[in-house]
Amino acid sequence: MTNSDDKLIRMAGQMADFFRSQPGAPAEAVAGHINAFWTPRMRQDFVRHLAEGAEADPIVRDAARFVRLPEQTPARA
Repeated sequence: MTNSDDKLIRMAGQMADFFRSQPGAPAEAVAGHINAFWTPRMRQDFVRHLAEGAEADPIVRDAARFVRLPEQTPARA
């Protein structure tokens, strides 16, 4: 576990705080933001850190299900 791993969880938690007050599905919104703006390495580290037992907001934990990992990222033409 590194400070950068903790920072990823903290950033996702800030997104969860924002999307919690918005209409719709907050976990999917958090994951959508992560998929759009985080590098594949950041996404991979985020999911790994949660799998290793990092404490996180329930919305953040739920969002991990929707995060695209590098092998799942659609290829661009």
